[in-house]
Amino acid sequence: MSFKKMINSMLMMSLLMPVLAFGQEKLTGLQIIQNVYDRPTGKDQTGELTMTLINSRDDQRVRKIRQYLKNFGQVEKKTMFFISPADVRNTSFMNWSYDEQGRDDDQWIYLPALKRVKRISSDSKSDYFMGSDFTYDDLGDRHPTEDTHNLLREEKYNGESCYVVESIPKEENYMYSKTITWIIKDKWIGLKKEFYDEDDDLLKMLTVKKYEKIKGYWLILHSEMSNSQKDHKTDMLLENVQVDVGVSDDNFTERMMKRGL
Repeated sequence: MSFKKMINSMLMMSLLMPVLAFGQEKLTGLQIIQNVYDRPTGKDQTGELTMTLINSRDDQRVRKIRQYLKNFGQVEKKTMFFISPADVRNTSFMNWSYDEQGRDDDQWIYLPALKRVKRISSDSKSDYFMGSDFTYDDLGDRHPTEDTHNLLREEKYNGESCYVVESIPKEENYMYSKTITWIIKDKWIGLKKEFYDEDDDLLKMLTVKKYEKIKGYWLILHSEMSNSQKDHKTDMLLENVQVDVGVSDDNFTERMMKRGL
């Protein structure tokens, strides 16, 4: 958790103390999403990511990725290096997510065929990443204040007690008209998330299949994004995760993106 996120979390808890003491009121949608946003995941992290693309005929394309994350205080940085297969090897992607309210993520992709690092423009954030069901925007870290959040209900999902929160973008013409997320109460993990298109029809759904506490942090290790309109899905499996191991700052530069692993 960055220093700014920690301060925001402390302020949020101080506001909630009188409410929780009397036990008369519940958390608001914004407070719940803020808790998800503030969930600590360590100072840094490495892992091996397997991305499996599955079409309507159950044909599969498997991609192996080496992933690095690091918290720099006001910004959290992530780099993904594609290891295999050969047609995507040495491709790399970098994302910088800022704590600053209203500031969009910065994103870059390196394509070996072009031999240059390309910055992802705001107009391209709705494009799908490397043939997957995740847009570039999905790979970022959306700030809670960018949406209006409404607590719809509380219910059990997959054996967990969850808050169900509807989030409506404040930005006009955003790629999703709304999302609905099932959030585990005591872990602040989004266990399921539905994405709705501009006509309010269900477009895709993200489901978390495995999460685990590693070094005291709740981490998502296995998830799947399924696109119901395209009958396509993307399975993401994170393995060999290491937390707080002192990841080098050099892993989050354009120079490293070009050089690869």
